[in-house]
Amino acid sequence: QVHLVESGGGLVQPGGSLRLSCALSGGTFGTTAWFRQAPGKEREFVGSIRWFDANTRYADSVKGRFTVSRERFKKTMALEMNNLKPEDTAVYYCAATPRSYNSGSSYVSDHANYDNWGQGTQVTVSS
Repeated sequence: QVHLVESGGGLVQPGGSLRLSCALSGGTFGTTAWFRQAPGKEREFVGSIRWFDANTRYADSVKGRFTVSRERFKKTMALEMNNLKPEDTAVYYCAATPRSYNSGSSYVSDHANYDNWGQGTQVTVSS
């Protein structure tokens, strides 16, 4: 059975940094991703990584500030977030699928194409 567990959320001031981690177990992972959901808003794509070659893709809103990485043998994925803004405040979820998506494909950013999800971790950016 696949399990995804996020950690590392918290409160940070604008301009600060935070690192989220996702521990994955119980399956084979082709593509994993981070999504986020703010109160009253729909879940939105943040970034993804294809596991066999670490090919990544980012939402325009986080490009240049966030970095997704993975450790294949430890089966972990990380989201390094820099220069955080109040609008980054949300619950952040990691998601996984056994399928390997091309970063240029629309499949990558659609939450419906991921089979497994973590419970989420809260990130609050506020002074």
